[in-house]
Amino acid sequence: MASSSDPWMKEYNEASRLADDISSMIADRGSLPQSGPEIMRHTSAIRRKITILGTRLDSLESLLGRIPPKSITDKEMHKRQDMFSSLKSKAKQMATSFNMSNFANREDLLGQSKKADDMSRVAGLDNQGIVVLQRQIMKEQDEGLEKLEETVLSTKHIALAVNEELTLHTRLIDDLEDHVDVTNSRLQRVQKRLAILSKRTKGGCSCMCLLLSVVAIVILAVIVWLLVKYL
Repeated sequence: MASSSDPWMKEYNEASRLADDISSMIADRGSLPQSGPEIMRHTSAIRRKITILGTRLDSLESLLGRIPPKSITDKEMHKRQDMFSSLKSKAKQMATSFNMSNFANREDLLGQSKKADDMSRVAGLDNQGIVVLQRQIMKEQDEGLEKLEETVLSTKHIALAVNEELTLHTRLIDDLEDHVDVTNSRLQRVQKRLAILSKRTKGGCSCMCLLLSVVAIVILAVIVWLLVKYL
């Protein structure tokens, strides 16, 4: 039976507790809003802890390979290998649910370009060194999250400014349409008045022409009567 001071068992217990914590956080995620800063922070914290769990698994695998021969029985070795495989499988399932299949995204979260570089950060570290590394990783993640939140807020302010500008332009367009409608209505009234005036003018001309014609006939009749009388 392995003692509680066994480095591998101590590291395994801490990794197992971390995996349980991640599982609890994933379950709590369903009660959060589907979008917004809160879900972003919660998701980032889960991804960060999955990354830390991957680091602990690397340490566990390294410790398992460095166990001196005959220091434990073959049965105990197989048991630890099974425990490690089970925990690693659980970690992979959680990572896959966050598009971190096989911890492919760990390099991005840690700011590394190659997995070999990530392994080099863990190699040769004791438990205290791993804790320091984990705190450094968490600090880097917090800084990255703060920058992301600043970007989101900046984008939000730009969107609000654009929305206000669009609202102003919409109001100006609505006012312009109102002025056009009023002007069009006035123009229609003027056109109606011009049509009535035109009809009246045409009627006046006809009466004047008729009157002149009557006067001309009268004058012509008078002239004819004078000619007949004096000739």
